[in-house]
Amino acid sequence: MSKYVIATWEPELPAFWQKSGKATANRNLWISIPALLFAFAVWMVWSVVVVNLPNIGFKYSTNQLFWLTALPGLSGATLRIFYSFMVPIFGGRKWTTISTASLLIPAIGIGFAVQDVNTSYPIMLILALLCGFGGGNFASSMANISFFYPKAQKGYALGMNAGLGNLGVSAVQFVVPLVITAGVFGALGGDAQQWVKGGASKAMWLQNAGFIWVPFIVLTALASWFGMNDLASAKASFSEQAIIFKRKHNWLMCWLYTGTFGSFIGYSAGFPLLIKTQFPDVNPLDYAFLGPLVGALARVVGGIVADKLGGARVTLWTFVLMIGAVVGVIRFLPHGDVAGNFTGFFWMFMLLFAGTGVGNASTFRMIPVIFLTERQRAAEGKGHVAKEQAIVDANKEGAAVLGFTSAVAAYGAFFIPKCYGTSIAMTGGPDAALWCFVGFYVSCIAVTWWCYARRNADMPC
Repeated sequence: MSKYVIATWEPELPAFWQKSGKATANRNLWISIPALLFAFAVWMVWSVVVVNLPNIGFKYSTNQLFWLTALPGLSGATLRIFYSFMVPIFGGRKWTTISTASLLIPAIGIGFAVQDVNTSYPIMLILALLCGFGGGNFASSMANISFFYPKAQKGYALGMNAGLGNLGVSAVQFVVPLVITAGVFGALGGDAQQWVKGGASKAMWLQNAGFIWVPFIVLTALASWFGMNDLASAKASFSEQAIIFKRKHNWLMCWLYTGTFGSFIGYSAGFPLLIKTQFPDVNPLDYAFLGPLVGALARVVGGIVADKLGGARVTLWTFVLMIGAVVGVIRFLPHGDVAGNFTGFFWMFMLLFAGTGVGNASTFRMIPVIFLTERQRAAEGKGHVAKEQAIVDANKEGAAVLGFTSAVAAYGAFFIPKCYGTSIAMTGGPDAALWCFVGFYVSCIAVTWWCYARRNADMPC
């Protein structure tokens, strides 16, 4: 057996956890976090690139730009379905290395494509789809980390992994506007493009939006290969994991996590272009990174709070907050001859992003608790061996559900920008799309309260 494979892993035993388990789990977590951060950066890079394409001569319509923003969400969500089951098949260390290294393909591809204004739109669409590699990584990353931690600390671990990993969205929207203003890689990075604004010509190296991540991806892939572990107890075939499709709570949590993470990633993808279309006098790249930053940091806090107060209670009130924030966004948008209020719009969106972050953590706190409770109930009265097997089965099912729910929810990265585009095309503004989101959050409140948060709920968590 390889030195990287751990044969016995029992995090629920205090002696094991304190002696060696905690240190090993934390090492895997702190390598997983940057790997996930760069995955999110590559996944969301088009949210920044599309804003700059017209500046350097690409003649795309607003709807075409929204398509480029939305397609990484579509491919990333679809890949998550498959990535959800990869860790128990390949091992966390191997799959993290492979999935991280795959990010080099779109990062390098974008770097070359944007240097030529004659690059065809279909090529751009393919590169947008390939950025879905970054979106797929989340499902396998969360499933992997969930195996390492005991029930009492899963909220913390998953909140840290996802919350700090989600910072990749904010990082790409903060870093790219800086690095495209200079020839960071010298002659190796290619020539500058010219951007004419207000009669003045400025140099732009838009290729750096892709190239800047390449060295970091390489280093993180190497760290994953040499620093992470595979758990023998986490091994499972696809058929063993497929049992989740028969579990009612898998589908319920898909619905709720779409409301939280689907909102976070969808709003992140569409925020820069929404600002540009609704407030044309505002530079969206001065503000766009702040939303994902607030959401990512709120997720870290949300994991800790959910461990203390319970995931269902936190999730319920988070959806209430998000409804209020969306109504506030609608209130401050431009309407006909009435100018919008960007300050109010911005702060309502910050509140909305904070809500999505807390809800991301609280829903993911619910999943392992639900499946452990369900398996332990089934093992009651069947002896010690059955109880031990219940924990193993619950960890495998919970990990698969974490991955699969994240796959379903990731379609928000496609649907939210496309809903904006469709709403603007049909009605002249994004209001119709936002009211649809409010209706969806109402349904999430109903599901959370009835199934998990009310006094006599079937599965309180």
